[in-house]
Amino acid sequence: MEHTDPHTHTHILQDGTQVTHSHTHPHTHQNTRAVLNRMSKIIGHMQSVKRMVEDGKDCSEVLIQLAAVSSAVQSVSRVILKDHISHCLVEAARAGDYEAIEELNQAIDKFMK
Repeated sequence: MEHTDPHTHTHILQDGTQVTHSHTHPHTHQNTRAVLNRMSKIIGHMQSVKRMVEDGKDCSEVLIQLAAVSSAVQSVSRVILKDHISHCLVEAARAGDYEAIEELNQAIDKFMK
């Protein structure tokens, strides 16, 4: 997702189509710093797993580490989802931005695959 101003952004669909639209509510996130810190740790962990594969480490060890990374991604995803519901979605509902609710439904469908 690419931001052009605080309320307008572009989504790139699976077929490569770009859709730009704006919301009438601000996207304020209480946990941005914590999310970014967790993501940095996840990236570091993935780089470590990549080195394990490059070094020919035991497949079982690699799979265990990949499970840990997957769990960390799910955890940070829950934080983002809860933060979005608690702040963005509440503001969107107050502003009558029902498109935001539909976008969340679509994101949940993709998240839960």
